[in-house]
Amino acid sequence: MKKPFEASHQHGDNGHVHAETHHDHDHDPHHLQSAADIHQSATVPVDGSVTDPVCGMKVKLDAGKPSLEYKGDNYHFCSQKCHDRFESDPYFYLSGNKARKKETAPKNTLYTCPMHPEIVQEGPGSCPICGMALEPQGGVVEGANHELTDFTRRLWVSSLAAIPLVLLTMGPMLGLPIRQWLGESLAIYLEFVLATPVILWAALPFFHRGWNSIRTWNLNMWTLIMIGVGSAYIYSVIATFLPGLFPAGLQMHGGHMPVYYEAAVVIVALVFVGQVLELRARERTGDAIRALLDLAPKTGRRITPDGDEYDAPLENIVEGDRLRVRPGEAVPVDARVISGKTSVDESMLTGEPLPVEKGQGDTVTGGTLNKNGSLIIEASRVGDETMLARIVAMVSAAQRSRAPIQGLADRVASFFVPSVIAVAIAAFGLWYAFGPDPAFVFAIVSAVSVLIIACPCALGLATPMSIMTATGRGAQAGVLIKDAEALERMAKVDVLVVDKTGTLTEGRPSLTDVIVVGDLPEAEMLAVVRGIEANSEHPLAEAIAEGIKSRGVEAAAITDFEAITGKGVRAKFQGRPVALGNAAMMELSAIDHSGIEDQANKLRGSGKTAMYVAIDGQLSGLVSVSDPIKQSTAEAIKALHDAGLKIIMATGDNERTARAVADQLGIDEVRAGVLPEDKKALVDELHGKGHKVAMAGDGVNDAPALAAAEVGIAMGTGADVAVESAGITLLKGDLIGIVRARKLSQSTLRNIKQNLFFAFAYNSLGIPIAAGVLYPITGTLLSPMIAAAAMSLSSVSVIANALRLRRVDLDA
Repeated sequence: MKKPFEASHQHGDNGHVHAETHHDHDHDPHHLQSAADIHQSATVPVDGSVTDPVCGMKVKLDAGKPSLEYKGDNYHFCSQKCHDRFESDPYFYLSGNKARKKETAPKNTLYTCPMHPEIVQEGPGSCPICGMALEPQGGVVEGANHELTDFTRRLWVSSLAAIPLVLLTMGPMLGLPIRQWLGESLAIYLEFVLATPVILWAALPFFHRGWNSIRTWNLNMWTLIMIGVGSAYIYSVIATFLPGLFPAGLQMHGGHMPVYYEAAVVIVALVFVGQVLELRARERTGDAIRALLDLAPKTGRRITPDGDEYDAPLENIVEGDRLRVRPGEAVPVDARVISGKTSVDESMLTGEPLPVEKGQGDTVTGGTLNKNGSLIIEASRVGDETMLARIVAMVSAAQRSRAPIQGLADRVASFFVPSVIAVAIAAFGLWYAFGPDPAFVFAIVSAVSVLIIACPCALGLATPMSIMTATGRGAQAGVLIKDAEALERMAKVDVLVVDKTGTLTEGRPSLTDVIVVGDLPEAEMLAVVRGIEANSEHPLAEAIAEGIKSRGVEAAAITDFEAITGKGVRAKFQGRPVALGNAAMMELSAIDHSGIEDQANKLRGSGKTAMYVAIDGQLSGLVSVSDPIKQSTAEAIKALHDAGLKIIMATGDNERTARAVADQLGIDEVRAGVLPEDKKALVDELHGKGHKVAMAGDGVNDAPALAAAEVGIAMGTGADVAVESAGITLLKGDLIGIVRARKLSQSTLRNIKQNLFFAFAYNSLGIPIAAGVLYPITGTLLSPMIAAAAMSLSSVSVIANALRLRRVDLDA
């Protein structure tokens, strides 16, 4: 492999650079001077020091610092880290590209709560409102999950203490008379020794979260765990060292009081089991983001202005850099193809397996896979501006968003915890007042069991887990969910409004027909039309101009250009007025077009768009363009009909052309000739009739309607403003994505409801059992340990159910 390129040198007597550096012709001339300055200050000693070319610090030559010989010059560095960074990419530091790169302050990883996204802090921790573990805003974090590592360590300590405690207390029931061998007093002291490190160290995060919940009066599951575990431990310590405080009737043989160290420790261990499983599951919801990030290669093969090639770190690629992408390699950044021809696998964007042909002038997206040809590309978007980075940002933002159904869980939780505490106090009082001997012990057991089994952790996980999993699954299928609200609303939509151009059709129209009337030659009329369309930004204008250009006709000089929204354009050619547009444009210009109306209608009837041309007050002819329907559109329309949706096409095209397309696809209703404000008015009209509306479009003119609909669906191939106005973006840009979004939405909402049912049903059944309603029948109370195990299992069931969304088939 060739060495990394450095500026070409002209050496003088001292062997140092005096002259030119080769650079891309687009670079700023001031940039050339700065590059030379960088090189000179890095190689020519001043007062015994040179400048580190990486960080800019002064380095004394006799200080034993790292150095590197490169193309005949010695460079010195303040540290090994700077040495290694320079060695990996000398051109980046010596060409001035480092100065061109947008400098940004290093970002500390911000963490947020999936249930309360308004909570944001640097570094991991717990939510002060609900107590859930915070997670990185970007969905993934570099390196190990510190909370998972810490909780796993605490789980091991708790488990290692819980096992001998269970053997010590339950041994006689298992035929192991360990307690008898040790004696009751020694056994109780041993229990204390085993339990204390668990309660005073391992369980500290639980007590910290519980105390915060009381201090801020955001009572949650940690409130119940703190009170339950704390009560069992404190009671046991008093019973161990001050048994005389209790009535003699409560004491066992030998004057000992019953203790519940093992219950407190096992509860802590089981809660840690649930927490570790939850943290691991929530890490798995970031797999989709991690997979997307892994698509981008770590290096890009830079081609220097001198023609040298080498692999440069991706973070050093700047806009304007030229790169080579060889067969089988991933495209490193968003770029424009300078030369070469190949097919590119864009399935990471679209979910479609068929590769797309790319050649000079085409754009390629970072992370897509070059299949069989070699390309030279010019970087256009790097870093956070690439499509891949924007997708990752959108997915992670969606995973942090809240679905409206979460409000139900929040409302229940707001009164649930105080109610549980009240039930626990009532159970304690009733057992103490009316229970059999030893009543106090029964009261403690029932109260602690109620507090533990009622922990609403499953309730807290029910919605966030489903949302996080679903948004990751959607990203894998080319359906980007902007927020959870859009995902939930999509399941309830009953009317879909679609734009025609770029949504139902390919969005790549071409000139098909030219009809001339009157004495004006065709070439002259087309020259005028091309001159006008060169000034227009209408989607069809470029197609007409390109079609005329391909016929070898040059554009005429046009003045006084004016666009009339929804009608066409006006201008002047050699002082004569020119009008180009639809029938409304002709009527506005007082042009009689009846003589050619039959021909225009025939073209429209075949799905083409016809436009009249009038020069100097006389009809000169018409031109028509055709935009082919996407291959997947008919299949998608059928699937949407099968799902119960009514489909309305709203287009600025004329009625006849729009009707021809609608009839071909089986669309229910057509609104033709509509302006941008008319599309929004249509959405408002449907709302007035009680419909839940989704709007799909790809253009600037669709943005108002996208924002007004319950769910705005943007084609990823369209305008940025459309994407920003929408709640869902389809990367492939066709209606199959809407079918996938609908199935994902329905599956997610069903999954959330299942989770909420599990949580509510579990608590509804568990609390009365823990309070002792079955005691008259069974003669036993629910052990706090069993209550803790049941509480953990409820969380596991919710997590497992949510993770099923990773396997949902969106194409079935």
